[in-house]
Amino acid sequence: MDIERKVDAVLGHVTRERLLSAVTGVVDIASPTGGEGELARWLVERMDAAGLRAVEQRIDDEQSNAVGVLAGGNGPSVLLYAPIDTFTDDDAGATVHGDLVEGLGAGNPKGHAACVLVALEALAASGIELGGDVVAGFGAGGMPAFAPDDAARANTGHGVGATFLLERGFTTDHAVIAKPGWNVSHEEVGLVWLDVVVPGIHTYVGSRHRLPYRNAVALAGEVALRLEAWLEDYAERHETGTMRPQGIVSSVRGGLDHLAAATAASVRLRLDVRITPEQTPPSVTREVRAFLDEVGRELDVELTVTQIAAVPASHTAPSSEVVRAAVAAWETVAGESHTPITGNSGATDANILRLRGVPTARVGMPKVPAGPDGVPPDFTRGMNLVDLVEARRLVEILVRTVLLLQHAPGRD
Repeated sequence: MDIERKVDAVLGHVTRERLLSAVTGVVDIASPTGGEGELARWLVERMDAAGLRAVEQRIDDEQSNAVGVLAGGNGPSVLLYAPIDTFTDDDAGATVHGDLVEGLGAGNPKGHAACVLVALEALAASGIELGGDVVAGFGAGGMPAFAPDDAARANTGHGVGATFLLERGFTTDHAVIAKPGWNVSHEEVGLVWLDVVVPGIHTYVGSRHRLPYRNAVALAGEVALRLEAWLEDYAERHETGTMRPQGIVSSVRGGLDHLAAATAASVRLRLDVRITPEQTPPSVTREVRAFLDEVGRELDVELTVTQIAAVPASHTAPSSEVVRAAVAAWETVAGESHTPITGNSGATDANILRLRGVPTARVGMPKVPAGPDGVPPDFTRGMNLVDLVEARRLVEILVRTVLLLQHAPGRD
């Protein structure tokens, strides 16, 4: 059977009803980072009902991965992967408006996870013979997030699920991660999180005119403004390939809300600084320290910089089998030549997969241009919208990529 006949056989099982039930099913179960267990078990039950070998990879009482395996021959295996956690824990279920589905994480990441699920189900239902195993992985802890202060477990984000998935039995020859973006990408930035402590003098408002005074809050504001300006230049200086690594001052902590009469002894700024494969987390830490040493001398203050998290950037060769297959699949579905999108600064679990030795391509759906009310979505609403028409196109890309990998030169 040639590849187009196989594609037709598989896509015959990618119905709107199957896609809709997959999207609403994953959206209707809340899965904040660190609390993905219930959704993982739902995915296992659904894959088991489809005749797949389905496994819950339990990480703790609240957190699990879900894995489904469609057995093939003894040829190269491929992982279709999507994370399943969301930034927040709202229980906004799915609402359907024609081809649009809105709900927490419906666009990113859950709509993409639904596409992985349907692709594997359709491959299984088609009954076509596969040259190697196809694995669907649904990972916990994919968000770049720490656990809340009151969480029982500290390591619940930054790709812990993807790491666990690969190290506990599911490392494959190739991987395709489904994440937003109507494109195929072969590389992406990593990240370094840094804490900058800005000292001041703890004092009482009534003594401001009688004692030495230096307000750490005001000083931190000056430092934050200088960092924000510097980070724009940083991104330009380190742009390479398809990446333009951004950075932000993301939070400020200091003082006590219930004690407005006193100043804090120090204020902490937290930064997320993106990095490329040409950089390392320690080198970026040193670069930020060098800049803040200059700022400190100008402001006559000693600023300290501490690295608190790091995920290196990663790269898969564009000439690799998986990237070439994904690009060919994308071009067939899109009906146009593929041109890589540049200036990217988003980090995903693709870094985890590549850093564990699995050549990985990333592909996803385009952002929904307008909500059911016709209003273009902002960042948050864009995460919560998925278009079933685009979802079907992504499923076709995933299916074609799998079949192309199994028809690589030299293979039956």
